[in-house]
Amino acid sequence: MKPEILKNIFAAAGVFFAAIIALSVLLALVFGRKDAWRPDVAVLSLEGIITDAEAIREQIKEIEEIDSIKAVVVRINTPGGAVAPSQEIHGEIKRLRKTKKVVASMGAIAASGGYYAAVAADRIVANPGTITGSIGVIVEFINAEELLGKLGLKGYVIKSGRFKDSGSPIRKMEDEERRLLQSVVDDINAQFISAVAEGRSLKVEAVKGIADGRIFSGAQAKEKGLVDDLGDLTDAINIGAGMAGIKDKPEVIYTGKTEFEFLELFKNSVARGLNGYFAELFTGMRVMYLTPNFQG
Repeated sequence: MKPEILKNIFAAAGVFFAAIIALSVLLALVFGRKDAWRPDVAVLSLEGIITDAEAIREQIKEIEEIDSIKAVVVRINTPGGAVAPSQEIHGEIKRLRKTKKVVASMGAIAASGGYYAAVAADRIVANPGTITGSIGVIVEFINAEELLGKLGLKGYVIKSGRFKDSGSPIRKMEDEERRLLQSVVDDINAQFISAVAEGRSLKVEAVKGIADGRIFSGAQAKEKGLVDDLGDLTDAINIGAGMAGIKDKPEVIYTGKTEFEFLELFKNSVARGLNGYFAELFTGMRVMYLTPNFQG
């Protein structure tokens, strides 16, 4: 037999066996063969300063489409971040609870916006030494008027209304502006307090008593009803599996981390080194659920 014919026969056989393997995998997925791996618990990671909710929204959407997953552990390691994304993540977790059991697992820090996300879960697990709490809102400004004067520079503003440049770094803040901004901060803080009270089944007045920005250890948070259990990630996975009625050892799938890309991390490192002030000087006002001194 000619070598060319043999070569063609072997090639055809290879294609045939590859097709058989592909078909077997497909049948396993479609008909749920017992030897096909099917995760029971998903671990979703939320890390870094919260600036956007899109990544975690996409991951939650993918988890919702996997029927075998009965419980989700949201691993939180963040000092918080921008208000609206923190609220969006809170809403996504609440929606996820309609189809899955959700446990929040606190790492080194789950404070401010990180805690806001956690209270949306069915249950919260923290390490005894986790930094958490910091229920509150912060807006930071810098007044560079004197510095500009020493440099021989003067700023000018043309605006459509008297409050349009509130928080401007080139002039002193007026009392009326301060009162206006304080009212915004108070309203957003009330939203935070309401979310904690609802998520933890606490009275609003009880939450107000500790909603002054103070931080707690995980052990202290448990004493105040802000956390359900003390334990690590493995404990949180087992708790979630138990809540979902999984009797055997759970099969766990870990999703990609929801965190900044390299350039975003570098920018935040610089911002931390300057204590955040000069980094915000010309980038506009940001209202934050953030614990400023615990950003790493």
